[in-house]
Amino acid sequence: MTATATKTDTKAKVRVADVKTAGTPKRNTDALSVPVYTMSGKTADTISLPEEIFGAPWKNDLVQQVIVAVQANARTPIAHTKTRGEVRGGGKKPWKQKGTGRARHGSIRSPIWRGGGVTHGPRSERSFAQKINRKMRFAALTSVLSRKLKRGEIIFVDSISFKEPKTQKAKEAVQAIAKASGIPELSTRRVNAALIALSKKDSAVEKSFSNFGNLHTEEVRNLNPVMILTYRYLIIENPKEMIKTFSTRSTSAKKRSTI
Repeated sequence: MTATATKTDTKAKVRVADVKTAGTPKRNTDALSVPVYTMSGKTADTISLPEEIFGAPWKNDLVQQVIVAVQANARTPIAHTKTRGEVRGGGKKPWKQKGTGRARHGSIRSPIWRGGGVTHGPRSERSFAQKINRKMRFAALTSVLSRKLKRGEIIFVDSISFKEPKTQKAKEAVQAIAKASGIPELSTRRVNAALIALSKKDSAVEKSFSNFGNLHTEEVRNLNPVMILTYRYLIIENPKEMIKTFSTRSTSAKKRSTI
């Protein structure tokens, strides 16, 4: 594992293969019964996962639509040009209308003048937001989670906690989990190795992993398809709490769809 001074940008490009093709599962796992590991690399328990969350079918078109919408909603327009009414100067007619032998002009703020306004240029007030229905968002999320599980790219850990921020402890924990789960790439992959989903906000854990450019921490409640597909593996801490959170979201989505 390599440590860097800054964290990898969470807006990294999603792998095309994860969106446009269903692909062939890399590892065979028992679909709804998986082991839960400890930070030290031991098997703590076996948990049964709900089929509505981890047994959903792959919906290529829906996932693609939700990913495009999420990325569009996160877009912040920066480029901004001024129109002829916003640039400075040009209040006086450059020269008289006739008799000079030159073309007629009424203002130096005209778009055809150097330093004049820009026609149809980018504007910072433009909105790229797209609406995503709650049911669509949840269906896309479960579709991605189910595919990740079938490919053996989700690892469940009973708890991840540190008394104080410590990069070395975080490194040892990831190496132990990688060895126990039989996924050495988890600790050796240099870019976008894993997304660590925490059951609740923990500053000590977040700071401990913040020096690794190939790892990123996020709360379970904030997960979306873009985050999950950006990273090769997903480490879920406290899976029971995660299931409770997603079950509540599922119930909410169903109620909204029947109104």
